Amino acid sequence: MSAYLAELLGTMILVFLGDGVVANVLLKQTKGNNGGWIVITVGWGLAVAMAVYCTNAISGAHLNPAVTLGLASIGKFGWDLVPGYIAAQVAGGFLGGVLVWLAYLPHWAVTPSAGDKLGVFSTGPAIRHNVSNLICEALGTAMLMFGLLAILSPANLVPNSGWDKGFAPAIVGMLVGAIGLSLGGPTGYAINPARDLGPRLAHFFLPIAGKGGSDWGYAWIPIVGPIIGGIAGALLYKAVW
Repeated sequence: MSAYLAELLGTMILVFLGDGVVANVLLKQTKGNNGGWIVITVGWGLAVAMAVYCTNAISGAHLNPAVTLGLASIGKFGWDLVPGYIAAQVAGGFLGGVLVWLAYLPHWAVTPSAGDKLGVFSTGPAIRHNVSNLICEALGTAMLMFGLLAILSPANLVPNSGWDKGFAPAIVGMLVGAIGLSLGGPTGYAINPARDLGPRLAHFFLPIAGKGGSDWGYAWIPIVGPIIGGIAGALLYKAVW
């Protein structure tokens, strides 16, 4: 498997399981309807861990353009690979969104809220305020990038010890769960442009009953904010450590 294919499949798994738990909570007549924010954040953390386990040995399991750009900005990833990684991640996010649509096929028609349907695929603000929403996404992604570099540092997980491959994905999933619980309230914590843009495109193109608009006026925030945060978090880690 090539690194690009691994990034596509890993991001597809990430979105399939992550947006899948959102669908289970938001869509009507599911077994998990009204499960709440804790269910969503735990589900997303586990989704990240599973996706990283599947692809870490092949591509490094970035699964996130903000992570790819953050690593490249501090010399830990080649700039020549960045465009291909990002394209694969967005494509994987799109395919993951399609799989969620198929998995919950009868539930779209019985869910009256167009906002809930969009919320399965992409993030949105609790209070729409572009500057504040952008800051929140940047801070959350900076914490993600900072945490990733700390978790994977030789001081915590010695390279080639076995623990770095066997345990790191689980800790990364815990990190994403912590960000969701602590910082996810204002914007739904995209912290990943591909996680938002890919499924948002799926929402736009799929024949979802009563789906409404895809809120493209907000879509730039979960792209720009995480990119700023990912690069800032990486630069801060490098400067401090």
